[in-house]
Amino acid sequence: MFVALGIWQVERRAWKLDLIARVEARLAAPPVPAPGRSDWPRITRDADEYRRVTATGRFLPDRAVRTTALTEKGAGSWLLVPLVTPAGDTILVNRGFVPPDWRAPAGDGEGTVTVTGLLRLPEPGGGFLRSNDPAHDRWYSRDVAAIAAAKGLGDVAPYFIDADASGNRPGEPVGGLTVVTFRNHHLIYALTWFGLALMAGYAVYRLLREL
Repeated sequence: MFVALGIWQVERRAWKLDLIARVEARLAAPPVPAPGRSDWPRITRDADEYRRVTATGRFLPDRAVRTTALTEKGAGSWLLVPLVTPAGDTILVNRGFVPPDWRAPAGDGEGTVTVTGLLRLPEPGGGFLRSNDPAHDRWYSRDVAAIAAAKGLGDVAPYFIDADASGNRPGEPVGGLTVVTFRNHHLIYALTWFGLALMAGYAVYRLLREL
């Protein structure tokens, strides 16, 4: 059993290293147009998350929501705003971090804008020990489907875009704070299981010698 668990961790490590390599390649690649409606059913976490994408459209600031955020700039919120593209697709855009007392400056989000950022998959349910509360507009995670339903957005893209720092302007949300890290302790876990296998094997050997 210990050997089987060790082999499983070795396989998991290979999968994680491949995932990290693929994500690093996506982060280094030039941005591509955000997937349109015809591509939505084929979007997967392994194949698409953290792709650099760009989208053009107009924001709907009256449908914005804030979700709890803890960043290098302190505690505050992510500002998620629907973006309607010329094709009629609606995409939630995380414009970036805002402090608790932030208020949108006059004219913020008006007109046609182009957003560049990372394609992210939804975070359903809520945060640690806190569930999203749509009825009271309290959000602890970026749950695309729940936000769309609460704001009456209809059919939206099954992803959101984390805006990068290219659009940062004084007084507006601060983009580009996405932290891309992956825990990779599988080698330690594998060595632990293999070590336990050796210990168990040695214990059986000593037991058999004493019989």
